[in-house]
Amino acid sequence: QVQLVESGGGLVQAGGSLRLSCAASGRTFSTYAMGWFRQAPGKEREFVAALSSGGVSTYYADSVKGRFTISRDNAKNTVYLQMNSLKPEDTAVYYCAADWRVGIFHEWVDYDYWGQGTQVTVSS
Repeated sequence: QVQLVESGGGLVQAGGSLRLSCAASGRTFSTYAMGWFRQAPGKEREFVAALSSGGVSTYYADSVKGRFTISRDNAKNTVYLQMNSLKPEDTAVYYCAADWRVGIFHEWVDYDYWGQGTQVTVSS
């Protein structure tokens, strides 16, 4: 069982930066594949970024490629999402997700564990 707690959301002006954190419980955190998703009001949850269970491979949605970076610190049981050059269309609730299988996943149905979400609002 894994519990995930996101933090770091907030209000930022367009062009600014935020770093989201996702603290995970569990001794086997380093073996989990991790992902970030987001959901804007009235829209479906969408994939943002993923990190493989080994921490070597990353995968990004085209809309955030070159602006967002996913990373992990296994010593702190934490995964991060560094978001730069933020745009108003990035406004959403951001969710951290984890899956125990080996690999890298970009579909929300692939993930077994979810955090409660953190709000990111980008003003124009």
